[in-house]
Amino acid sequence: MTDGRQRCGWATSAPEYVAYHDDEWGRPLRGVTALYERLSLEGFQSGLSWLVILRKRESFRAAFAGFDPAVVAGFDDADVERLMADSGIVRNRRKVEATIANARAVLELDVPLDDLLWSFAPDAATHVRPATLADVAATSPESVAMARELKRRGFRFVGPTTCYALMQAAGLVDDHVASCWRAGTA
Repeated sequence: MTDGRQRCGWATSAPEYVAYHDDEWGRPLRGVTALYERLSLEGFQSGLSWLVILRKRESFRAAFAGFDPAVVAGFDDADVERLMADSGIVRNRRKVEATIANARAVLELDVPLDDLLWSFAPDAATHVRPATLADVAATSPESVAMARELKRRGFRFVGPTTCYALMQAAGLVDDHVASCWRAGTA
């Protein structure tokens, strides 16, 4: 980019990526609604470019009531059909239904969602910073454990890769590559 800052290789191909990388990705995120949104969006991203999701994020927020789990948990078949007709979001029935089911699962938790997710954060002192983009992991033992626990609690579209992407996005791990200006700044 023209500002002279070194960034993770994935973050330089579009202005939306630059802003997301610089302002959000890898910064510690707390709050049930905020983490439910990220978990939902990571599920929608599965098989797609994250840029697609970033460009549709405001439409997702409008379609899913700001990702308020208490509201989304009340969505019914008519809401599913409304969402399937909404060209502003990714219209995948399994992902839409999973997002609603996951809101219900959030409400059933015996601990706040953010506490549950952060309980899987690896020890930052032992996490090895990737030297290059090729060194960035797709999963970790912690993301495998997180996926297993979320599935046990009724969550859907929460495989180990999706969970690791969530961990990276929400700052549970800092996977900014060593040459990135954001490395270690969360």
